[in-house]
Amino acid sequence: MDHSRVPVLEALQEFRRRGDVVFGPPGHKQGRGTDPRVAGILGLDVFRSDVLTLNGLDDRRESQGVLEQAQELMADAVGAEQAFFSTCGSSLSVKTAMLAVAGPGEKLLLSRNAHKSVIAAVIINGVEPVWVHPKFDGERHMAHPPEADDVRDRLREHPDAKGMLLITPTDWGTCADVRAVADVCHAADVPLIVDEAWGAHLPFHSGLPVWGMDAGADLVVTSVHKMGGAIEQSSVFHLQGDRVSPVVLKQREDLLGTTSASCLVYAALDGWRRQMVEQGHDLLDAALHRAERVRARLRELPGLRVMGGEIVDEGLAAEFDPLKIVVDVRGLGISGMQATEWLRANCHVDMGGSDTCRISASITHSDDEQTEKLLVESVRSLVERADTIERRPAVHLPEPRALELEQAVLPRDAFFGPAEQVPAERAVGRIAAETLSPYPPGVPVVAPGEVITAEIVDYLRSGIAHGFLVPDAADSSLDTFRVVARP
Repeated sequence: MDHSRVPVLEALQEFRRRGDVVFGPPGHKQGRGTDPRVAGILGLDVFRSDVLTLNGLDDRRESQGVLEQAQELMADAVGAEQAFFSTCGSSLSVKTAMLAVAGPGEKLLLSRNAHKSVIAAVIINGVEPVWVHPKFDGERHMAHPPEADDVRDRLREHPDAKGMLLITPTDWGTCADVRAVADVCHAADVPLIVDEAWGAHLPFHSGLPVWGMDAGADLVVTSVHKMGGAIEQSSVFHLQGDRVSPVVLKQREDLLGTTSASCLVYAALDGWRRQMVEQGHDLLDAALHRAERVRARLRELPGLRVMGGEIVDEGLAAEFDPLKIVVDVRGLGISGMQATEWLRANCHVDMGGSDTCRISASITHSDDEQTEKLLVESVRSLVERADTIERRPAVHLPEPRALELEQAVLPRDAFFGPAEQVPAERAVGRIAAETLSPYPPGVPVVAPGEVITAEIVDYLRSGIAHGFLVPDAADSSLDTFRVVARP
């Protein structure tokens, strides 16, 4: 296929050349009505490019096949049989993918280290989750993807499960053995969905972890805005084989997705695909070398523990994405959240992620010598000034097994059923009626229907005292918990 083509961008260029005047949405009429004060910040070209696909980039009947051509090129670029664009982010794409495999009341295997969007999908879709617990790293207090044997065991226990959702890479760059998990799923004749939100770049360089399509996954969801070059909410479904019907997938996406898809997202996805096909290997090669330089320089600094390939050597993960710079800062006497706040306030550097133990930075093809130097020097300043950062109450980190809570009630039933708000000390032993996800990274500690334990209450409450943000809690202070009402 001709990957110099960019059908969406070409259609937008043609729309501008024709000088079409629109008498429908969007109401700003390609910037004619945009407040100059807004245009002065966002830029007028954003509004000039905000065009409908129907009766805009394409005609009323989509006879030019603008979007279809762009999706075919994307599929070819990454070795998928089919690709579908989504403008609602992978949070919605994952919900769609799950609903394409398992319907209300049906079972689906799920990695328990999933993002809150997966838990939301369980609630909305009404599936019965069969949790596959991740491999917990007690020393680092980190969850790595589950192994193929874990998936096999759960499939044997639940032979009526409709498939498996695997999250890889994790927020911290650790990766599953996707091929082994796919083999286990296919031996049971069920599909493997891979939530590869952090892996849009993987198909374009052999020095990166294996790409889900190459490893036999049936359906892969990527967030191109995370490690790629598209704008926020840019997501793509990639499909191969016949275990997931493309017709069903499209219908489920139509059920959940927007009817006002953003041309800006489509155009950015289209342009990023061309860039990666033409220049991706060289751009990513430079990024990989840059990441290794950063990792080496940070390892020279006292009080830091920089994560890398030893994760694989220790048997904790099958692969590691070297473009993730993950640094444990506990040796400085502070938390990752404090480190992130200090770097933002004092160096104007916004880290990619943080938690109780660590900070992370994503190196992409967009970085250069200036950003490389800025990251290293900013972290160096953090190390030098760490003793000036006010100490906060410690977070009481639970033992890994304490994070494996009993699922007593289906998440949907718990979330939508009668509930009451009880003081924290009375929440122990009760069934959660809400999701509790310290953010970032947004992985729920408690899902609806799980039994709340004393260790979890202590962990979350000490986290709030330290500075956790738990945005999905009914009471963000966690002085009270929302629990299933007793009869």
